[in-house]
Amino acid sequence: MTNNFLMVQATRFIRRINPKSKMYNRMTITTRQLPSFLKFPKNPTLSQGLMVIGLCMTLFFIFIAFFAPVFQSWGWLQNPKEFLSNPIHEAPSAKHWFGTSRLGYDVFSRTIFSAQAALQVVILATALSMILGVPLGMVSGYLGGRLDKVLLFLMDSIYTLPGLLLSVTLAFVVGRGILNAAIAISIAYIPQYYRVVRNHTVSVKTEVYIEAAQAMGASTWIVLSRYLFFNVIQSVPVLFTLNAADAILVLGGLGFLGLGLPGDVPEWGYDLKQALEALPTGIWWTTLFPGLGMTIMVVGLSLLGEGLNEFVNPRLRRENR
Repeated sequence: MTNNFLMVQATRFIRRINPKSKMYNRMTITTRQLPSFLKFPKNPTLSQGLMVIGLCMTLFFIFIAFFAPVFQSWGWLQNPKEFLSNPIHEAPSAKHWFGTSRLGYDVFSRTIFSAQAALQVVILATALSMILGVPLGMVSGYLGGRLDKVLLFLMDSIYTLPGLLLSVTLAFVVGRGILNAAIAISIAYIPQYYRVVRNHTVSVKTEVYIEAAQAMGASTWIVLSRYLFFNVIQSVPVLFTLNAADAILVLGGLGFLGLGLPGDVPEWGYDLKQALEALPTGIWWTTLFPGLGMTIMVVGLSLLGEGLNEFVNPRLRRENR
């Protein structure tokens, strides 16, 4: 407010001294505006609208995953491991909203707590793959040479293997558990982070500012951490969300095969496996609600990832508009 007032007074003073001066025409009053990435467009594209829907769906699952223990302590949710006091194969009712399973588990509480287990495994798996893939891609793309060829061969060999098959094989080796399942799932995603970051590094390392930093004697660590890192990770958040959606499906496959989490831990894939035997007899609720929870979470993350892809890719954004 004060700066604008002083600018107006200076303009009036210049006019009074020299009315023919054009200087005041060049003196414009500017106001601070929000950055462009914080402004939601007036006419959003379809991808942007779907991204908002995916973000709401993802935040909903994050909310119920964090507050499920609180709801249980308040008495709103039953203990997902409790089954002795419940009837077997009871249809959805006011007491058991999603019914009960063949062992007497409350399907509603199992479905809610399964989101917590899924988020724990997915965040660990994608974080591990990102921590390993991003630095390897930067070093390989920047240094090149024999190291680049060896890493490319190794990552291509891993990438050619089906992700679910690789995760199943590793799950046999490392065993069951949240951390073990995350390790088994993360191996399949490391080559994706590696290839994306490596290709960006190869294209960016020839820029003028990188050559100027090298001419000034900057070490390899300084160049990688200060000049390259923030310029080659634009696509990493997009890849993170898409891999998270895929990791939920892989975790469900491991649980369906009995290789994911321990049996007492609520997990959508394991519950679907237990529900298949009763499905031909008309017991539909033990299959519908766990499968629906997994589907909605995967769709939400996929929509969020596709919207972020358009958000960070200006060319794709212009084409959609």
